[in-house]
Amino acid sequence: MEERVSQHLVVYVYSTAYSGEIALRSRNIIFLSHSNLGSATSCEECLLIHPSCAWCAQEDFGRGRTLTSRCDFSQNLQKRGCDSRFIEDPHSSISVLTNMPLSSKGSGSTQYDVIQISPQNISLSLRPDQTWFGVQVRQVEDYPVDLYYLMDLSLSMKDDLDTIRNLGTKLALEMGKLTSNFRLGFGSFVDKNMSPFSYTAPKYQENPCSGWLFPNCVPTFGFRHILSLTDKVDRFNEEVQKQMVSRNRDAPEGGFDAILQAAVCKEEIGWRKEAYHLLVFATDDVPHLALDGRLGGLVQPHDGRCHLNDQNEYSASTKMDYPSLALLGEKLAENNIFLIFAVTKRLYVIYKNFTALIPGTTVEILDQDSKNVIQLIITAYNNIRSKVELSVWDHPEDISLSFTATCQDGKPLPGLRKCADLKIGDTVSFNVSVEARGCPPRGTDQRFTIKPVGFKDRLEVLVDYQCDCGCSRTAQTNSSICSSIGTYNCGTCHCEPGYLGARCECQEGEASSMYLSACREAEGKQICSGRGECSCNQCLCYESEFGKIYGSFCECDDFSCARHKGILCSGHGECHCGECKCHAGYIGDNCNCSTETSSCISDDGKMCSGRGNCVCGRCQCTEPGAFGDTCEKCPTCPDACGTKRECIECRLFNSGRLADNQTCQRLCKDEIITVETLRTEDPSAVLCLYKTDHDCVMKFTYSEHASGQSILTALKEPECGGGPDALMVLLAVVGSILLVGVVLLAVWKLVITIHDRREFSRFQNARSRARYEMVSTIPITSKV
Repeated sequence: MEERVSQHLVVYVYSTAYSGEIALRSRNIIFLSHSNLGSATSCEECLLIHPSCAWCAQEDFGRGRTLTSRCDFSQNLQKRGCDSRFIEDPHSSISVLTNMPLSSKGSGSTQYDVIQISPQNISLSLRPDQTWFGVQVRQVEDYPVDLYYLMDLSLSMKDDLDTIRNLGTKLALEMGKLTSNFRLGFGSFVDKNMSPFSYTAPKYQENPCSGWLFPNCVPTFGFRHILSLTDKVDRFNEEVQKQMVSRNRDAPEGGFDAILQAAVCKEEIGWRKEAYHLLVFATDDVPHLALDGRLGGLVQPHDGRCHLNDQNEYSASTKMDYPSLALLGEKLAENNIFLIFAVTKRLYVIYKNFTALIPGTTVEILDQDSKNVIQLIITAYNNIRSKVELSVWDHPEDISLSFTATCQDGKPLPGLRKCADLKIGDTVSFNVSVEARGCPPRGTDQRFTIKPVGFKDRLEVLVDYQCDCGCSRTAQTNSSICSSIGTYNCGTCHCEPGYLGARCECQEGEASSMYLSACREAEGKQICSGRGECSCNQCLCYESEFGKIYGSFCECDDFSCARHKGILCSGHGECHCGECKCHAGYIGDNCNCSTETSSCISDDGKMCSGRGNCVCGRCQCTEPGAFGDTCEKCPTCPDACGTKRECIECRLFNSGRLADNQTCQRLCKDEIITVETLRTEDPSAVLCLYKTDHDCVMKFTYSEHASGQSILTALKEPECGGGPDALMVLLAVVGSILLVGVVLLAVWKLVITIHDRREFSRFQNARSRARYEMVSTIPITSKV
């Protein structure tokens, strides 16, 4: 971004920035291909492609290429050998013509004019591009106010008329608190005095209220200017006292006729150049709009001009239709008038919709009898003074505008041209983006105006276009450079019909098969390998958005080599005619293999920790379970506990082979957690233990976190409790065995003894029975 300072104005010129073929512009990314750039055959065409395109007019530039290669980004042209003196790359510029400082006060200012916008005149010299400039607007203190009170005097407003008969004095007193220079005027309206809008019977022409509750009414009228703007507020009271109501036929009123006349009849109303113009429109009904007049046969549209007669009445009321909202908004803005709709509550939504279509308009709710009219005007005035909104007049079709508002909080608000909640005396800033969408016919100068709504101040902007190249002014017809049969213009030859070639050296009829064969690498091959044009027996290679095409037959390029992860030659080599030429230290078809092995050395000085091989600068682990950049992590390896034991010893007890502090810190970077009791439930953790020099047992677990970090969980102290006496244990075991054997023998002996005794007892009993049977009576027999 380039910053230019002129007097009190800071003008920001936004310059688009590009990298390679990607252009970042207006927060959008634009891709420009070489096919876009190659479509330009002249300097002027090149400048129209994109705001960052440049043309090389150097005579000997681009030989061996197509003519279109002269169109590219400026930095690319210089890299390809174009001298910066021959590069056509015009930029948009801004000149501040008038920049008077902002005023701080309105009334009593010693300045001839009060200035509320800065700068006042600038000139833009635009190339199809985007340019920024700044605008400042200030709501000055104590600015004069002209207030014209336009009142509906239809019959329904009679009580309101009675209320405002002393409005002038009270209103001047309240407005005096806001400005020291206040003027007040008065006008009234009813409707068109014709059917069907009013009563046209003869008896109603003089007194339309005849036979009504109010016997005296003035004849119906369209608009009547009663009191020009004056600082003599007593005259306002006097004129209002004289007023009488009238009567119309339908509900809608002719108020928009009255608003337009009050806006365009500047001399009659007395609007001052150096003042806020407030037009208070008080009514209790809806207005007639354009085309309503056709109901009465009025087909002529409103012409937007002043039509007050000698009696200060609207003379074209019965000749032209009602004005449209668009015409009304145009005339109010043209004459810097803030319109305040003072309407009853039931009409608020209708008139609120009108404010969206008429810039600088507000709507306030008026009580049924207008008792709150003073507070209403004060509120509306404060509301108007708390806002600044920019409008654009005579906007050229070839230019697009966008705004960024910086209000009182200092924060940029893109897309906004309005600031609210301002205090009198606040200054707000706007950045205006101007973009030329094309080039109009030569010599075209355009103007447009930026002005705050309701302000007389404005910024006039003059625009001319940078669409021509400076080198075109020195074009040479029938130049010797072009074989005297062409025009030399901006480094290129534009040949006469029937001739071609970079220097118009060939005739079209010479493009026969004999000449084309010189552009084939071999019979049957494509002309210029299909990537160029044969011109005068020579291949002119196309340009590609991917890189450079070259060679006698356009057979080579610098972008068709092998890639690794989408990067040409892995970023470690140069592509030459389809083959990667690797930088020192890299090998392979795509130069992705590094010959450097230092990245494979582990902290203990071993290649891949002794668990793998170094391939292309990276370790490929061969030990099952090993991983890490240098295969240093391996919870399941046999030597895992031994390796981690040394770190436990040096980190926790400052002992062991690695006890040297620097060596320990360098080699032992694992996290070590000490605990009172070691848990071994984790199946992924390896339990390690070893015997210390003091015959103690040290236990720890070794595991790998999901992040790849090694975690060692160790006991705070080794287990060193007194161990049992081996001999006593042996004797106790042997004694126990012997004791158990003796007991078993005793039991066995006891069982045997009891059994023998029982058997002996049975034997004794059996023997006793046998003896008894032997001595028993033997039967005696006798023979006779």
